[in-house]
Amino acid sequence: MVCDLSASPLPSAGIAKASQERCPRRCSCEAARAVQCYRITEVPRSTPASTTRLYISHSKVRHLQVSDFSRLPGLEELILFSSGTEAIANNTFKALSKLRTLELLKNKLRSIPKPLPTSLEVLKLSDNLINAIQPSDFEGLKKLQVLEIKNNILTAFAASLFSPLFNLQIIVLDGNSIESGSGPLRLPRLKNLSLENNKLHSLPGTFFAHLPYLQYLSLSGNLLNKVPHELPRTLRILKLERNQVKHIRLREMKHLENLTDLVVSDNQISSLDGVLLSSNLTTLDLSRNQLKSVPHRLPSKLQKLDLSSNQIQRVTLLDFQGLPDLKHLFLDNNAVSVFEDGAVQRCAHLTNLALEQNLLTTIPMRLPDTLARLDLKGNYIEEIGDLQLKHLKQLQVLNLRNNKISALDRKVLECLPRLRHLYLDGNPWNCTCDLLKLKKLLTEKGMDVKSGQCAHPEECQGETWLSSRRILQHCEQLYYYVGKKGKEDRRPVKGHVQETVRAQVEDDEEDYEID
Repeated sequence: MVCDLSASPLPSAGIAKASQERCPRRCSCEAARAVQCYRITEVPRSTPASTTRLYISHSKVRHLQVSDFSRLPGLEELILFSSGTEAIANNTFKALSKLRTLELLKNKLRSIPKPLPTSLEVLKLSDNLINAIQPSDFEGLKKLQVLEIKNNILTAFAASLFSPLFNLQIIVLDGNSIESGSGPLRLPRLKNLSLENNKLHSLPGTFFAHLPYLQYLSLSGNLLNKVPHELPRTLRILKLERNQVKHIRLREMKHLENLTDLVVSDNQISSLDGVLLSSNLTTLDLSRNQLKSVPHRLPSKLQKLDLSSNQIQRVTLLDFQGLPDLKHLFLDNNAVSVFEDGAVQRCAHLTNLALEQNLLTTIPMRLPDTLARLDLKGNYIEEIGDLQLKHLKQLQVLNLRNNKISALDRKVLECLPRLRHLYLDGNPWNCTCDLLKLKKLLTEKGMDVKSGQCAHPEECQGETWLSSRRILQHCEQLYYYVGKKGKEDRRPVKGHVQETVRAQVEDDEEDYEID
């Protein structure tokens, strides 16, 4: 039950001594001893003494002092969000011996408040103006498990500062201006470490030497020119995108036998030849690099491989021979002009193949019959034959927009029973009456279609061929005339067929649900 702003009494099942306590103005009080306040200028003095959770948001509480919480000895969770807080007096939280979670997010703090209660398990100070961490900031916090100081203005940190945090499992220091860090980092229970979007050029060789349980490491968005040395062999996820890495060397990777996800997109990598990647790797993202060919000897357990936005020109029979578990393959935004027949046929679980924005003139032959999505947007394909697509009985999304296609035989679509999304716009369609044969089939299937506009004949230019009434009427008259002369036995097309083909406006980048 929630108290209204008129300060009505709390229910007997809620906060203790409810008959004597009232909910503060601009706050709501829940039966679970939680108080939420908005648009206030100070911590309410009348906050019920038995409150365990206090949430203050979008307010103007510039200063916090000891007296603000002296009546709340049982407080377990304090969240002060976007409230313009600039300063916190010493000892403000010292008496809160049961406080487990402290979140002071999106304020104007310039330092970490102290001392902090030894009961803390979660401390989040993101989006403030903190520029340094002092040796005394974390004293006594042996129970702390989560520390987040994202989006502040830290420029450096000494690993020794975190030594008191014996039980720390997660550190997030993203979005600062950290240029260097001294080591080693001695945190025996740390599992997740994130230093994204800083200015790191390098880390000491011993920085990770005493992290026996580290599983997730993100150094994305820094200035690293190589993979850090002596990474923990316990790592499962390593993210290094948006750096300046040019090479991945054997000595940096060979011991990471537990690695399942490696993300090194948006670097300057030109080759992986000779690199022994973890045999347990299931996700490899090499997009936005300088690869000129598909890397050799890829791990056999790969399920997702992203090679988009490189300089790859050929896809050969040997490139994907040993990847039976591959489900998602991205080769878009390359310069692929040769895609050998059957190049991905042995990828027996492939469901998603992205080949858009390349130089293909034909649809690749002998694609695996497991495909659910095929993207060929922005190539130079002129013809679509049923031989290339007839085996794709599971295909649900077919993207052919922005090619050179002028005609489409209905036989192509008849062999695709599960097709639901069809992109055909951006092609130079020759809008003859034969093209309207597709209309009935598309109507029956109830597909989401982007049909595109006519390029020929001249009088139809700019018309959308799937729904143009002018083209429809022209073909009605032609069929009627030809049938009347006895030259062909065709029935006239009805003039006002109810439109059930849905022309979607969604962009083809949308991640459709695949059955």
